Amino acid sequence: MKQLLLKAWRTRGALACLLWPVALVHGLLVRLRRALYQHGFFASERFKPPVIVVGNVVAGGAGKTPLVMALVRHFQAQGLQPGVVSRGYGRADRDSLEVKADTPVQASGDEPALIQRSTGAPVFVAARRADALRALLAAYPATDVVVCDDGLQHYALQRDIEIAVFDDRGVGNGWLLPAGPLREPWPARQRLGIDLVLHTGQQPAFDGFTSSRQLATHAVAADGRHIALTELRGQPLVALAGIASPEAFFSMLRARGLTLEKTLALPDHHDFKPDELSACAGRTVLCTEKDAIKLFALPTLAGLEVLAVPLEFSPEPAFFTALDALLAPLISPLPS
Repeated sequence: MKQLLLKAWRTRGALACLLWPVALVHGLLVRLRRALYQHGFFASERFKPPVIVVGNVVAGGAGKTPLVMALVRHFQAQGLQPGVVSRGYGRADRDSLEVKADTPVQASGDEPALIQRSTGAPVFVAARRADALRALLAAYPATDVVVCDDGLQHYALQRDIEIAVFDDRGVGNGWLLPAGPLREPWPARQRLGIDLVLHTGQQPAFDGFTSSRQLATHAVAADGRHIALTELRGQPLVALAGIASPEAFFSMLRARGLTLEKTLALPDHHDFKPDELSACAGRTVLCTEKDAIKLFALPTLAGLEVLAVPLEFSPEPAFFTALDALLAPLISPLPS
C-alpha cells in the first residue's frame, strides 16, 4: 500500500483523484487546527532561546536529520551552545529523556541517538517537544539556540525560524494527504512562516537553497575502526538501508566503485532483530549511520562484518549566510 501511494502521489491519476475528496477534508482540518493555535484556543509555549524548527511539508523523510546535525556543527563552530529536541520516533516511552552515548536506542529513537553521538550536543526527547525543551533548559541553562528535529506542524511549540526541507520529489502532485504527499498546502504554507527552503536532492523542483551529499571515503566498524572504501572494491558486498530512500544510499555506494551483490531496502526506522541478518553470514554488510545505531547494539553479529558508511552533507554557503542573518537579532551578541 505504501508503494502504491508513493506512486500515486507523483501525478494526479485515478487513485489520487479518488482520494481527493478526503484531501479536501484534511485541508479544512489543517487550517482549523492552525487557526485554533493562532487565536489561543490551543496552548502554545514560547521559550527564551531562539527555536529553529527543521521539518518538511511532505510525508516521509527528506533529509531533516543530516541538516539538524549540520546546523549543530555550524553553531558549535561559531562558539554557540546549541541543543536539540525531538519527539524520538519509535521510542518506547513518552516522558522527557536526555539522550546520552549509552542510552538504549529503544529509549531514545535512532535519529536522536545519531545526532547526539555525531555532534556531542545535548539532545532531549519527549512526546511533547515543549516538554523536551523545558528539560533541556533545566539541565543546560546556557543553551544559546535550540534546533527542533521535525515539528513544522507541532504548533504547541512556538518557533523563531522555520526551515522546510525537500528532496527531489518536491511537492509531488501538489495535493494534500491522502491524495498527495502534502501535510499542509504549499506554497500557502511558505507564506505563513517558512523562512528558509533547503533542497537535499540533486534536482530541486522549485526555488530554494541547495546542498551537497555524498558518502565518506571510509566505513566505520562497530569497534570504531575506519576502513577505506577502496579496500572493499571488487568484493561481493551486501548493502541494507532502513531509511526513507534506500535506493539513494545504494546508488551512492555504487558511485564509490563498490559492487553490491545484494541490497536490502527496509522500512524507515526498521527495528532489527538478532537473527535477521543470518542469511548474510560470512559477508561484509554496509549500512547507513542511522541503521548502525541499532545494528551495532545487537547482542551478536557473529560471522558478520557490519560497516556503517557516513554521509557527508553540506548546505550551500548562502544558506548559512541567510540563516545567520535571521538568527543574529535573536542572539546578542552573536560570536564571530
